[in-house]
Amino acid sequence: MTSSDPLNFAYWVPNVSGGLVVSDIEQRTDHSPEYNRDVARTAEQVGFDYALTQVRYLASYGADAQHESVSFSLDLLAATERLKVIAAVHPGQWPAHLLAKLTATGQATSGNRLALNVVSGWFKKEYTDLGLDWLDHEERYRRAEEFIEVLRGLWDEEDFTYRGDFYRTRDVTFRPQPQTNPEIFQGGNSTSAQAMAGRLSDWYFMNGKTIEGAAEQVQSVREQAAKHGRRVRFGLNGFAVVRDTEAEALAVVDEIIAKANVDKVNDFGEAVKQAGSATADKKGMWADSEFKDLVQYNDGFRTGLIGTPERVAERIIEYRKVGIDLMLTGFLHVREDVEHFGRQVIPIVRELEKNLPEELRSADQLVGAAR
Repeated sequence: MTSSDPLNFAYWVPNVSGGLVVSDIEQRTDHSPEYNRDVARTAEQVGFDYALTQVRYLASYGADAQHESVSFSLDLLAATERLKVIAAVHPGQWPAHLLAKLTATGQATSGNRLALNVVSGWFKKEYTDLGLDWLDHEERYRRAEEFIEVLRGLWDEEDFTYRGDFYRTRDVTFRPQPQTNPEIFQGGNSTSAQAMAGRLSDWYFMNGKTIEGAAEQVQSVREQAAKHGRRVRFGLNGFAVVRDTEAEALAVVDEIIAKANVDKVNDFGEAVKQAGSATADKKGMWADSEFKDLVQYNDGFRTGLIGTPERVAERIIEYRKVGIDLMLTGFLHVREDVEHFGRQVIPIVRELEKNLPEELRSADQLVGAAR
């Protein structure tokens, strides 16, 4: 994919209960496989390219039940024909060799539509309650880098030998190797996360951000990637509230925040403080998030996908201009909002993309636009 290709669209898969906002407002959603198969089929019909399954093992911030992400992703792939599905995984909870073998098979059975979102991890309680090793921030990112290196080594090489601090192999050959390796996504906000993306990842996910904030991070990661002769693509999280009028959309957001489950939001806020404060430069995830940001727990309101279809499409194009390659959308009423967004917003984006000046459609100029 090049920067002149159409913007990609993804949606958050509700494979965990509770919805995507920590609020007592009605959320018409369901974490059952049946509901999610229907959503996935609808999504690919109306123009979505990717779906992202969440990774959660224990109840937290509003989710009391959860389905495992990789097996759930394989089920959605079996139910669809074109949609790519991104399975979120924690290096500290998956053996690299097992995931490498599983995903190679997943590529073969899905037509090369499986991807991975490698999550370095921030939720200490989940690790310690499960009896897993908890590492400090920098060590978690070092482990994640080794994890990706081992995955790719097992996918690509014969007699693969690896001697790291966290993973080791000796003369390993896996067959069949995937015809196309799964794309590797990662998130993060810290300096370590950005450096890791520049060295290794195909895609860099960002929490919700203003246009200026997204542009700054795109530029920073691009500079890291340029040191290694690489190009990284960028995904941005945004919670979309699309209504006939801007006033209606803003009223929905106001109601979400007014009905926020204060105790759960505050508990989440306390849990994620370590993600930002654990970094040397205090630039980790959620480092500057306020209460209203945490109600949508990936800062989705900050992206501003709130208003009429035309207004939201115009906003998305502004992010495209500063280098965003994929818009990851969350919704209140998942099935119906996915369909509405696909039918009402994506076509407008496609029309607006045709009017982007040529100088904004090359990789070099997109870098310039992000400065």
